[in-house]
Amino acid sequence: MHDIKKIRNFSIIAHIDHGKSTLSDRMLEITGTKTEREMKGKEQVLDMLELEQEKGITIKLTPARMSWKGFELNLIDTPGHVDFRYEVSRSLAACDGAILLVDATQGIQAQTIANMDLAKEQNLKIIPVVNKIDLPNAHPEEVGLELVQNFGFNQNDIIFTSGKTGEGVNELLDKIIEIFPYPTNSLNLEIDQKNENFKALIFDSIFDEFKGVICYIRVLKGELKRDERLFLFNNESEFNSIEIGIFKPNRISVESLKEGEIGYIATGLRSVREVRVGDTIFKLKDKNSNLVPFPGYSAPQPVVFAGIFPLKNDEYANFKKSLEELALNDAGIFMEPTRSSTLGQGFRCGFLGMLHLEVVKERLIREFQTDAIITTPSVSVKVLLTDGSEIFIDNPNDLPDESRIDKIFEPITRTKIYVLNEYYGKVSVLVSENRGKVLETQKVDDKRMEVICKIPLLKLISGFFNDLKSVTSGFASFTYDIVGYEESNMVKLSILVHEKNIEAFESLVYRDEAETVGRRMAEKLKTLIPRHLFQIPIQATIGAKVIARETISAMRKDVTSKLYGGDQTRKDKLLKKQAEGKKRLKMFGKVSIPDDVFLKVITEK
Repeated sequence: MHDIKKIRNFSIIAHIDHGKSTLSDRMLEITGTKTEREMKGKEQVLDMLELEQEKGITIKLTPARMSWKGFELNLIDTPGHVDFRYEVSRSLAACDGAILLVDATQGIQAQTIANMDLAKEQNLKIIPVVNKIDLPNAHPEEVGLELVQNFGFNQNDIIFTSGKTGEGVNELLDKIIEIFPYPTNSLNLEIDQKNENFKALIFDSIFDEFKGVICYIRVLKGELKRDERLFLFNNESEFNSIEIGIFKPNRISVESLKEGEIGYIATGLRSVREVRVGDTIFKLKDKNSNLVPFPGYSAPQPVVFAGIFPLKNDEYANFKKSLEELALNDAGIFMEPTRSSTLGQGFRCGFLGMLHLEVVKERLIREFQTDAIITTPSVSVKVLLTDGSEIFIDNPNDLPDESRIDKIFEPITRTKIYVLNEYYGKVSVLVSENRGKVLETQKVDDKRMEVICKIPLLKLISGFFNDLKSVTSGFASFTYDIVGYEESNMVKLSILVHEKNIEAFESLVYRDEAETVGRRMAEKLKTLIPRHLFQIPIQATIGAKVIARETISAMRKDVTSKLYGGDQTRKDKLLKKQAEGKKRLKMFGKVSIPDDVFLKVITEK
């Protein structure tokens, strides 16, 4: 019998690699949701992608229903990186409480605070947990004091656990029942409208080859049964509930889903783009009524753009199929066909951030055995033209001629960096070197501080994270939000190899950095492109102006080696013939650039 008062929907929020997935596994094991035999050999049950386990991050969330002392506990796992901030917010919106998880060896980190802020916005009840207390270098009491000082918890509120050994997990499960409210007490929604027979929030979706898009939902009102006609409020797609069910954490089919429950709907739709995270589901028979959708819906907004091309042109068909199949499960990818004179057919893609881009490339390799060339990542800039109109450009190749451009505006971020006090000087220098500005600093505790600064998004995606880790010996983390656009003196930098523009190397750069960047690119290509039988000029240009040049010298074949003594005129004749041949090659010869050159230019700073 359905008893909404026996339901607890909650999430675990944490910084990357603070043990969220391992703690989830212990919960599944202790509650008997998964047996020890089923979990044997699996380090993270809810992190199903190999890439998630390798990087210690959650990329694709996985819900799970557990039973504990007569209560139904629904854990909604959340992505653990700033790139997936919107997905985290929708997952938290489907919850009534959140476990704030902090590593006993690392303490509070950037994403800890960012996700805590999201939980507060949803008015969720919070249980503070210090994890990994079994490690030799753990200092749980000190980390517990950080939680008290930063978030105002009482010392008695904090639970100390080890996701690895299971210590403290029973106590945590009891606390979830005690502290978190049952569903109808938590969501501040107008769900009492008489004309709404059913309402559900989509907090994630995946694609199944046989069942189409599968929506992960929280039922806000009413009851849903199999084979009912439904529709999406924002996207207006219509579909049947061809299958409904719950997560254990594998999908288990059920006859109905009722108010407060977490479950799924198999829709039969053929793309996750038709089923956006944050949308609201209603029954089709209520479509013309005065319906109230769940607030806060927005479509994914890509912030980093790059071209993706197959390594070889004859692999395009398989590459296209692989990328499209991956995109079926990732609504955050924006893609459109494009063509490059040097790389052939491919796609111009938008991503939620640099990690998202890296994840897509790695998944292409691991899941589809398809490698790709990725062009220099860029951001979307706003261009004010001389005729007064505005356009947005995310591909440097689309930038209008300078004579048509009045101003260029680039996206600016408000970035929060959490760092040990001793590294503040180096961090402030790094921010300045990346055209940023420190706005304010706040004390986190006796050892750490929060540095709030303004940094252009282009700089943030151009190796800033690696540089930050380097100057702070790894003791720093950051999170950011795009807060607007500011005028910037940017130009398109083109690279010509043997007088041919290589679109894959085009990039938007700051005018005062263009010569340095161009010189570095030319020098790098000189070492990477193999020598040919003719000279190869490499030029970095802004418009028609050459700002840097390198030359790859020609290979010299010893055409006189077969001569033994004799008249010098014979040697001169052969050398003259060779020179004429090289002259013709220089005019008509084609430069072959190996595939790995594109990868090295982009990945090596």
